[in-house]
Amino acid sequence: MSIPHQPEQMARANGIELCYETFGSPTSEPLVLIMGLAAQMVMWDDEFCSELASRGFYVIRFDNRDIGKSSRFTGGGPIKVMDLLKLRFLKIPPASEYKLWDMAADVIGLLDTLGIKSAHIVGASMGGMIGQELAIRYPDRVRSLTSIMSSTGNHRLPQPTREASAILMAPPPKTKEEYIERFALTWKILRAGSFPQDEAKDRQRAERTHSRGLNPPGVMRQLRAILASGPRNDRLRTVRVPTLVIHGDVDPLVRLEGGKDTAASIPGAKLLVIPNMGHAIPMPMWSQIIGAIAEHAKGVKKAAA
Repeated sequence: MSIPHQPEQMARANGIELCYETFGSPTSEPLVLIMGLAAQMVMWDDEFCSELASRGFYVIRFDNRDIGKSSRFTGGGPIKVMDLLKLRFLKIPPASEYKLWDMAADVIGLLDTLGIKSAHIVGASMGGMIGQELAIRYPDRVRSLTSIMSSTGNHRLPQPTREASAILMAPPPKTKEEYIERFALTWKILRAGSFPQDEAKDRQRAERTHSRGLNPPGVMRQLRAILASGPRNDRLRTVRVPTLVIHGDVDPLVRLEGGKDTAASIPGAKLLVIPNMGHAIPMPMWSQIIGAIAEHAKGVKKAAA
C-alpha cells in the first residue's frame, strides 16, 4: 500500500519557524511525533512513520526548536558540573533561554498552522516531557499521550549510567567523519545491546542528520530547558488525557524508574515495560511499539464513541 508523503515544509508556529513533514492522509487521525534531546525529526525513521500511517494516522514529525532546520536561538552555554550539583542538592535550576512548556507551545502553534484542533501525541525522551507539558497545559488539544523512555523531572530518580552521561556531555565532534563515528558510538551505548539492523543503518542516519545541519549550542539550550523546567509530578496528577508509558528495562540514560514514576503520576496511565530495550527504539521492537501506540490511540477513539 502506497502511503502519501509530504516532504519537508516550514510552518510559522509560536513566533518561530518549524520544519515538519507528514505521512498519510490529512483525513486520518492526526498523530504528532516529538523527538528528544539533540535529535532531529528524521530520527523517527521514514519506515516507522509510514508504518504508523498505514494504521490509519496522519503522522506529523518535526524538528524541535534549536535542532535541524527549525529556528535557532542564541545564548546559554555548556552545562557544567557545578550546575548539576546546584540542581541536585540545592534545587537551583540552571539559567535557560526557554522551558519545556515553550516547546509544548511550539507544537500547539504547529497544530494551529495545520488547522488541527487536537491530535494524538507521541514523544520520545525529551519529546515525552514536551508531551507531558501538552497534556498538562493543553488537554483539549491532546487526544492521547504516549510517553516513551521519558521521565517526570523528579530529581530523586536514579541518574544515568556513567557511560551514558559521558557520551551525552562529550564535546561536539569537529569533522563530519568524527560526527559519524560519535553517532554510531552514542547509539551503541544508548541501545544497551547489539542490534545489527540498526548498526548497519547508523552511518546513513548520521550522514542524513549531518547534511540537514548541526547546532551544538542548541543542544545545550535544550538540555538547559529540561533541567530548568523542574519536576512535573504534582501537575501530572491533574492530567486526564489517556496515557500510555513505554519504557525499556535496560535504559542507561533515563532509567526505568523514570517511566514508572511517569505512569504512577498520571491517573489511569498504562505502563508497558519492554525487555532488553535501552534508550532507543530499535528496529526489531518497532512492531511491538507501533502496535502499542496504535492500539492505545484507537482505543481512545472507541471509548469516546
